[in-house]
Amino acid sequence: MIHVALLRGINVGGKNKISMASLKETFQRLGLTNVTTYINSGNVIFSDVQGDESGIAGEIESAIRDDFDLEIPVVLRNLSQMQALLDALPAPWVNDKITTANAMFLWHEIDNPEILDRLEVKPEYDEVSYVPGALLWRVSKEVLASSGMMRLAGSPLYRKMTVRNVNTVRRVAAIMQQLAGDA
Repeated sequence: MIHVALLRGINVGGKNKISMASLKETFQRLGLTNVTTYINSGNVIFSDVQGDESGIAGEIESAIRDDFDLEIPVVLRNLSQMQALLDALPAPWVNDKITTANAMFLWHEIDNPEILDRLEVKPEYDEVSYVPGALLWRVSKEVLASSGMMRLAGSPLYRKMTVRNVNTVRRVAAIMQQLAGDA
């Protein structure tokens, strides 16, 4: 099965530095195959042998702790979950000079539609929707500082998610699809 491991908080602001080459070696040491990284922010695509997703995530977290002495939370998504996210992602949404558009991948304990009730969404600025496994959130950069997205950052809820811009999400999904086609 094809997965992506989304690591929270590596190589951000000079903290929790991990080279992608070393990270790839860690994943391979765990017996994961076809390991590919995408950009320096902790997106690792790989194949496994039908393992338990929560078990694999725990193994990855332990290996990162052992190899890099860092506590890095990991969210796993398989190809069908990523495809469902892509299907829900509005085609015109891009992360560019004008707009911030993100997928906020949720830890299982907060992954439910009621999460929308826990957010401070500013309807005049924010476009937000829930899809299983993630929040999709878009806001104009012109009003970003006043948006609900900025109020979410640093909150306890925010610590239970990892964020990728939609351009990265589309590219990661394309790599996963290519890997599935090659298998």
